[in-house]
Amino acid sequence: MWTYSKKLEYPVNIKCPDPRLAKVIISQYGGPDGELAASLRYLSQRFGMPDQNAKAILNDIGTEELAHLEMVGSIVHQLTKGASIEEIEKAGLAPYYTDHGVDVYPQSAAGVPFTAAYIACKGDPIANLQEDLAAEQKARATYEKLIDLCRDNPDVIDPLRFLREREVVHFQRFGEALRGVQDKLANRKFYMNNDCNVKPATDNNDCGCGN
Repeated sequence: MWTYSKKLEYPVNIKCPDPRLAKVIISQYGGPDGELAASLRYLSQRFGMPDQNAKAILNDIGTEELAHLEMVGSIVHQLTKGASIEEIEKAGLAPYYTDHGVDVYPQSAAGVPFTAAYIACKGDPIANLQEDLAAEQKARATYEKLIDLCRDNPDVIDPLRFLREREVVHFQRFGEALRGVQDKLANRKFYMNNDCNVKPATDNNDCGCGN
């Protein structure tokens, strides 16, 4: 359960519309490395974590990614708000406009709609956390590319820099979660077999002595 604060995590105040930038920034809304995929991935993976700390980290970051989704949606909305049809066509958004107008629709910069195939849930906490570390690095790299493309618009660069910095923090927290889970899984219980007093080679009832 969450409490919703009716304000953006970081302010977005774009003075001049620029549909050209909206076309690429929308990838962080519904693209493969975007905020929608990240939030759903982490909020789904949390159920399979073996300790409360990892669950809490996934829950916290998954929730914050929803806030980032709201920020990216606000950026895209403000970049297209009030834009003329000529500006939309010049930006290459005519097909998008045909299907969605200027609503914010989850898709990649290449126009591929969001799909649940972006979400990795492997049923293995180590594999999932390794995936999460990679996801944060890919998101960071994407934001850096977007900042390069927005070099002439400081109103857009400012919130993008904030989002990039949060990806770095998330990467660090997932590293913390991974170390904790690895330590927990390494501390498995071993039991003595009453017949031969030999430690089992595995976690099942086979003591490894051949009896």
